Amino acid sequence: MLDNITKQLSFFTAFVLAILVLLVVYDATARYFFSGGSIALQELEWHLFDLVILFGIAYTLRENAHVRVDIFYEFYSQKTKALINLITSLFFILPFSLLIVYIGVEFTLMSFSQMESSSNPGGLEYRFIVKSFMPLSFAFLCLQAILDAGKNFKMWNSL
Repeated sequence: MLDNITKQLSFFTAFVLAILVLLVVYDATARYFFSGGSIALQELEWHLFDLVILFGIAYTLRENAHVRVDIFYEFYSQKTKALINLITSLFFILPFSLLIVYIGVEFTLMSFSQMESSSNPGGLEYRFIVKSFMPLSFAFLCLQAILDAGKNFKMWNSL
C-alpha cells in the first residue's frame, strides 16, 4: 500500500513539474520579450519547485536512485548491498527524517499561526501552505525508509 502511495505521489510530482516547466517558459517569455512579469508567478515557481524536490525524495528512495558512493557499492555482493541499505535506512535516513518532521511541524505551526505570506509587494499569500509540505514529505520519506529497511532485511536474510 505504501509503495502505491509513493508511486501515486510521484505522478502528482510529475504533474507539478510539467506545470512548473510551462510556468517558467511563460514567465521567461513575458519577461524577455514583453518586459513583463510577476513577482507572484516567480514565487509560485519556487513553491512548485519545492514540491517537486520534497515529494521526489521518497520516490527516489523507492526506486533506489538516490546518491551514494557507487565507486565502492557496485562491487559489493547483493548481501552486502542489502546490509548497507538496511543500515543506511535505519541509522541515517530514518533519524534525519524524523528530526525534520519534528522540527518541521513546529516550524509549520508557527507559520500557520502567523498566517505567513510573502513580504514582497505583489507576492503570494498563504506561504504557510507550502511550508506544511516539508514535514509531510519527510513523513513519507520515513515510511518509505521503513519499507525499504524491511525489504533489505528480507533480502539480507535470504541470501
